[in-house]
Amino acid sequence: MSDAGYRALSFWHESIDDDLEPRAALPDDITVDVAIVGGGLTGLWTAYYLLKRDPGLRVAVVEKHIAGFGASGRNGGWCSALFPTSATALERRHGRPAAIAMRQAMIDTVDEVGRVTAAEGIDCDYVKGGTLAFARSDAQLRAAEAEVAEAERNGVDRVRLIRDLAASDVGTGAAGAIAATFDPACARVHPAKLVRGLAGVVERLGGTIYEQTEVVEWAPHAAITRLGTVTADTIVVATEGYGATLVQTRRSILPLYSLMIATEPLSDATWREIGIEHGQTFTDFRHLLIYGQRTADNRFAFGGRGARYHWGSSIRPEYDKVPRVFEHLRKTLVDLFPQAADAAVTHRWGGPLGVPRDWHAHANLDPVTRIASAGGYVGDGLSTTNLAGRTLADLITGRDTPLTALPWVNHSSPGWEPEPLRFLGSNLGLLAMGLGDVEERITHRPSVAARVMGPLVGH
Repeated sequence: MSDAGYRALSFWHESIDDDLEPRAALPDDITVDVAIVGGGLTGLWTAYYLLKRDPGLRVAVVEKHIAGFGASGRNGGWCSALFPTSATALERRHGRPAAIAMRQAMIDTVDEVGRVTAAEGIDCDYVKGGTLAFARSDAQLRAAEAEVAEAERNGVDRVRLIRDLAASDVGTGAAGAIAATFDPACARVHPAKLVRGLAGVVERLGGTIYEQTEVVEWAPHAAITRLGTVTADTIVVATEGYGATLVQTRRSILPLYSLMIATEPLSDATWREIGIEHGQTFTDFRHLLIYGQRTADNRFAFGGRGARYHWGSSIRPEYDKVPRVFEHLRKTLVDLFPQAADAAVTHRWGGPLGVPRDWHAHANLDPVTRIASAGGYVGDGLSTTNLAGRTLADLITGRDTPLTALPWVNHSSPGWEPEPLRFLGSNLGLLAMGLGDVEERITHRPSVAARVMGPLVGH
């Protein structure tokens, strides 16, 4: 793929001040201290924190395309405290102290990303404005109240319920909104600027990034590519959704597609009427997830689920663009904000994110094989990758820290079922979430279908 092709990956790639010309490929067999498979945010944050801890380490990042090719450069730009497993589910599995520690670590991570980007001069449009989640029905209001009750119970989240949006200090609200929650622990960012800027910092610190280099297999102390072998004391596997294309991780992760649109820039007067400030992200309490932000140049960047899972966990460029889903996103955006009705949609894109069978992310290191990995973010990876990088750096360098005691460390998710069960289950789950929203619109009560699916999606 040419650099022009990489620009077509998303609005984020097209709008970045970067020629996206690939770095040099692996020239031959090499030996380093740490070899990282994958040039997304997990791999780059791990490299960054390793090099900050020990500038003498030889760290190589090996990437099939270019740094930030995948979800790290195409996502919704939410640097949030969201974790794919809810606090309640974490408490059931790991106990209350561990669940609270995980929540606090995620909240702290939002500020850590802001600290590092400022310190390293990464201009990624980071503005910490919080997240508005609108409730547009009685059933959604109950979900909002439950979220606030969970936050009050764990004592670390600062989510609050706003019942009078017109009089609030955080926005006037989406059309038909009867209330909203506001979570201050979220920042808007430009994801491609973040990941490409971080790649440059890793190089300035002495790390090496080999692009256009596909890893086909790994083993203890070796990452094997089509161009040569990288021998290392530690191998870090940071492939996220693309791990589904590799034999060693094919059943560990399911690639679920999420698609986005971006509009033309809107006037400041229109944004005042909409009531979304710079730095704010937004969503609502429907079951088929949507997410959006006001970009630094006053566009809507808006996305959601709805694209189906493909047989055999296949990943292809044509899956990034589904006209039916794009049209659904446009209609949903206008339904939320009628002020966007006449705004042209200028960009459409998508890509796969990684879903483990139990919707529980992990950051692991096998002390015997020295193979480390992190992932399973289910779309909550923009900030979680930073926590993963810090955690893996501590594990690799043998440090015993509060991060290495978090409940996601050395978590093992079960594998996904073989086909056709994987295909049927994934797409039925997607259908159930959509039907849950329809059910709530008809019955005005919380969806039974969504409640049944809840334990299967980390709730």
